[in-house]
Amino acid sequence: MLVDFNQLPEESRVWIYQCNRSFSDDEIIEIRKRLDDFIEDWTAHGKGLESGYNIVYKRFIVIGLNQNLNMATGCSIDASVRFIQELEKDYDVDLMDKMNVSFKQGEYVAYKPLKDFRKMAKDKAVSKNTIVFNNLVTNIAEFKENWEVPASESWHSRFLN
Repeated sequence: MLVDFNQLPEESRVWIYQCNRSFSDDEIIEIRKRLDDFIEDWTAHGKGLESGYNIVYKRFIVIGLNQNLNMATGCSIDASVRFIQELEKDYDVDLMDKMNVSFKQGEYVAYKPLKDFRKMAKDKAVSKNTIVFNNLVTNIAEFKENWEVPASESWHSRFLN
């Protein structure tokens, strides 16, 4: 059951998929249609899941689920993963690799393998003030407060001197 992402309760669970490149405007239109269709039909044990999504910076797909109504189950989570894997295949992108880091360089969102981010930190090319995306947040409240933060306030801080 598709709802506006911004109408979901703060405690709604979120899944964040970061893309290894920016989506084009045409791709975003197509992906929004596919997300609408998927979420409208997304169920757990035959019950609709009140969910919404947001595409942020043309790079991040954020899916939110109001678990106050119905909880995600193993099968429903598997269905969402299969859906994301289909997007990866159809758009030749990487959305599932958690060993990559996205961060801001001015208004641009950069995407690097973790080992490259580590080297950039060592070389002082990124600092504790670099805005990073903490894709480990688990609910909408955390997404709003702790997703886009200085590296010093995220798990990324372990790579900074």
